[in-house]
Amino acid sequence: MRRTSPDEPLALAPEEGFRHAVPPAWMRWLPFVYVAFVLLLEITLQEEWAVSFFLIALPAIAAYAYGPVAVAAFTVFAILLECAIAAIAHHLGENHHVTADIATALVGILATALAAHRSRQERSLVHANSVAEALMRALLRPVPHQVGRVLAASLYRPSEVGTMVGGDLFDIRVTHAGERAIIGDVRGKGLQAVRTVAAVLGSFREAAYEAEDLPTLAARLERRLTREAEDIPDEELFATALLIEFDSLAQRVTLTNHGHVEPVLISGGEVRMLEGPPALPLGLGGLAAVEAPVAWSHRFARGDVLLLVTDGLVEARDTSGDFYPLVDRLRDRFGGRPAPGPADVVNFLNTDLPRHARNLHDDVAMLAIAPHGHI
Repeated sequence: MRRTSPDEPLALAPEEGFRHAVPPAWMRWLPFVYVAFVLLLEITLQEEWAVSFFLIALPAIAAYAYGPVAVAAFTVFAILLECAIAAIAHHLGENHHVTADIATALVGILATALAAHRSRQERSLVHANSVAEALMRALLRPVPHQVGRVLAASLYRPSEVGTMVGGDLFDIRVTHAGERAIIGDVRGKGLQAVRTVAAVLGSFREAAYEAEDLPTLAARLERRLTREAEDIPDEELFATALLIEFDSLAQRVTLTNHGHVEPVLISGGEVRMLEGPPALPLGLGGLAAVEAPVAWSHRFARGDVLLLVTDGLVEARDTSGDFYPLVDRLRDRFGGRPAPGPADVVNFLNTDLPRHARNLHDDVAMLAIAPHGHI
């Protein structure tokens, strides 16, 4: 993570995006280890076995980690080494050694073609993921340090190292009703999830300025997601979301929760989850006998930090299968202490989460806000 100042909002740094696939070091060393193993057998067994014939497999082994030029070089090396071993044993002109050389050349040709095909596939994959990553960066724009009357910090942490493609989303806007924010998680993975994220965020960025209240805003998002489900088509398309609205004059935050993880409030040295009337995820509002979402409010003043996260954080498991104890970890770090800033909270979780779960199975998104002027 790149961070130039303690209060700068966190986001995925460009160098942490998708990179060209690099084979692991052991795979690149494998051809050399294999050659050493064959030579060791040759010295040990001497003429009891035609050990040099094992070198026929060398080009195929190299094709897993190297490009076509390198594989061709390994092929030539294998043939020369086979000839050298045969010459030392005075068997260079024998038919079975000549056959082994021809077999090595044929395997080398096929392995070179395989390596060329793999390289083309890798370049195609890099291009596709680069396009998807560019789209995600355009959608999940870095949250400024100050947005209207609140300080903010955000983070997107993909579950797959080296790619930003995912279904988590967040944004915050300054409107006539105050600062309005959304955090959500759409159903699905890959490019289809990116399309749905674009639909939800696009609708939010328009409706946030026009809707009279959060239930009205949620209804706009509901209709947009319903149309998206019809266009795909996908009858099971939905998105969990948490909508908030901050009124600086009343020092209150209003929320509607659509099947999403409850927000966490850090206030006066205490850490607790804010629970309110639940609602169905966006996209499922058309079900029969479903009541309209209810907005509820809570005091939100200087010295408070409101943390919004996706389920990828709270459902991250350690080696024992235990979920990440979000509230407990925040209490250990910030409980009974002076009020932290939004960037402090996000930065702590970004550092602490990998200690709990080294491998994430879902994307993680965070958005922390605090009334401006408390730090």
